[in-house]
Amino acid sequence: MLPVSNFYPSPVKLKPSFYSSLGRQRPLQFSIPPSLDFNRQSFSWRKSLCIRCIDAAQLYDYESKLAIDFQNSQKLKIAIIGFGKFGQFLAKTLTRQGHTVLAYSRTDQSHVAHKLGVSFFPNPDDLCEEHPEIILLCTSIISTKQVVLSLPLQRLKRSTLVVDVLSVKEFPKNVLLKALPSDFDIICTHPMFGPESAKHGWSGLTFVYDKVRVGDEDSRISRCDKFLNIFAREGCKMIEMACADHDRYAAETQFITHTVGRVLGMLMLESTPINTKGYESLLELVGNTSGDSFDLYYGLFVFNKNSLEMLERLDLAFEALRKQLIGHLHDVVRKQLFENAGKMPNDNNTEFSNAQKASSNYTRFHDVAQMHNFMPNNCTQFDENSKLKIAVIGFGNFGQFLAKAMVRQGHEVLAYSRKNYSDAAQELGVSYFNDANDLFEQHPEVILLCTSILSTEKILKSLPVQRLKRSTLFVDVLSVKEFPRNLFLQNLPPYFDILCTHPMFGPESGKNGWKGLPFVYDMVRVGKDELRISRCNRFLNIFAREGCRMEPMSCAEHDLHAAGSQFITHTMGRILEKLELEAKPIDTKGYETLLSLVENTAGDSFDLYYGLFLYNINAMEHLQRLDLAFESLKKQLFSRLHSVYRMQSFENADKVRALPDRRKLPETSEDSKVASSLSDIEVTK
Repeated sequence: MLPVSNFYPSPVKLKPSFYSSLGRQRPLQFSIPPSLDFNRQSFSWRKSLCIRCIDAAQLYDYESKLAIDFQNSQKLKIAIIGFGKFGQFLAKTLTRQGHTVLAYSRTDQSHVAHKLGVSFFPNPDDLCEEHPEIILLCTSIISTKQVVLSLPLQRLKRSTLVVDVLSVKEFPKNVLLKALPSDFDIICTHPMFGPESAKHGWSGLTFVYDKVRVGDEDSRISRCDKFLNIFAREGCKMIEMACADHDRYAAETQFITHTVGRVLGMLMLESTPINTKGYESLLELVGNTSGDSFDLYYGLFVFNKNSLEMLERLDLAFEALRKQLIGHLHDVVRKQLFENAGKMPNDNNTEFSNAQKASSNYTRFHDVAQMHNFMPNNCTQFDENSKLKIAVIGFGNFGQFLAKAMVRQGHEVLAYSRKNYSDAAQELGVSYFNDANDLFEQHPEVILLCTSILSTEKILKSLPVQRLKRSTLFVDVLSVKEFPRNLFLQNLPPYFDILCTHPMFGPESGKNGWKGLPFVYDMVRVGKDELRISRCNRFLNIFAREGCRMEPMSCAEHDLHAAGSQFITHTMGRILEKLELEAKPIDTKGYETLLSLVENTAGDSFDLYYGLFLYNINAMEHLQRLDLAFESLKKQLFSRLHSVYRMQSFENADKVRALPDRRKLPETSEDSKVASSLSDIEVTK
């Protein structure tokens, strides 16, 4: 606290004559406030001035009072019409900020309202007689018009502000402009979040609003700003946008997001041991949309004129992708038929059977899992004996991606590819060979195939495997597993070891490290010699040391899971890619998930996606299920629309039938004519 001397001047000493007139022997000193101006000679004092504590604290008390008055001035009396899940969600924040909240709903929500500190009214007349400053409509899209028309508007103040929070904006704007008196204020808003997406707070989430009609008076402008400030104080990203612009953007963002979420929800997708980041984002999308009612989704479709166009575009995109897959399959089958024409049939089954018999001395996947439980070596120091000489066949984008980690861990990496990647290899510290014979004569311990699915068989058959040591370990990293497993067993001599793996990540999803990312492997054929088992484990340890989640799994089981996760993920990504989706000013979290999915899948070649379809026997079934789910959703939407139209048609027909039939005049008797005439006379009188 500042000393008193900072506010008042120094004490003033009076003349001795003044002391004697007061009968005092000693001079009296006191402070004079600067606001006082008096004649020192003529002023007489009866008692000294005394500064009390309350005077010193006055400034603090005054500021506190001003702060309290300001806070009270920001409070609003808000009536929520439709106190369901979303109305209660908004009420929590409104009451926490100190606003007075009233509520009305067709169902009794008094118990919930009491918990939230909200006054619940079972009768809308009683609520409106409380003269709330704001009517906040939290009804469903379908019931909005009926609810607005049923409100006792005559019991409200004429300048009441009416606000809606619907997911479409043109429809409520037109309803409110037609149904409300001209002296009511109107704001159309859309909080682009809900109880699920905003369970951790509203910070950074989008709030769209359009001041459709707000009076010129300062009090009405201030009330509008105070309401919007409720969301701004919570950290929302405030975007002012015309209702028509909102609906155009929302058809592409919100409607597409909910459509994809509902289609995937019909597939009953489940988490698998080999979830990719893309698949986990789809599961999250299903979780965020499945909680919303079908009425909400149906409202997005019916009351947004842009939604039908987006549904048709999505249908065309899916059909185009399906034709692309089937057409590619037809070309491959046709090519094979022409190539095999005139050739004598070979008994490949006999060759495969002999290879299986010759490999009886090798360890299978389940045998290894039982007798040698792979434990990753997490030791940071690298043992010289742990180093491997690894030959990467196919030194493209993914081969280089894996080579970086191998070189960093101290392994000797050699590379061969049909294209010349010598510059990239030199930069990574990899020895590059233009001839596979030269590479194989270096006797690498591991042959790592990083080729595309479509070219794997051709490349494998072209390799000079006779130049390798007879115990060499062959490894693949393809996205399907049954196909390379059978390919290895049929084409490699029985003395080679075989390890089928799938790093379920790539240069994009693994750019920030491999920690926690799944790595699936199947020891298809590994010799029982400890040196060969150790070599296999040392190779697996490359991924374990990087923090991968190691998942031992048979090839058949992998393909079963992958068809339901990886193939579906890539399919949805490629369908959405054909829609040419772009970021919008009102993106939701779900829509951002879809954009991220497109980005992660669009970078992969069509050959990779086609390989997931062609070489996984489960993929066709999931494509058909996806097709049926989409058709089922469309049928659900259009049948609901047809039911509404049919109901309206029958209601209009009943009204027509209720009208009197004026085409025929009723037959009347003579007595009735007389009675009618008498009645007319009475009326005339």
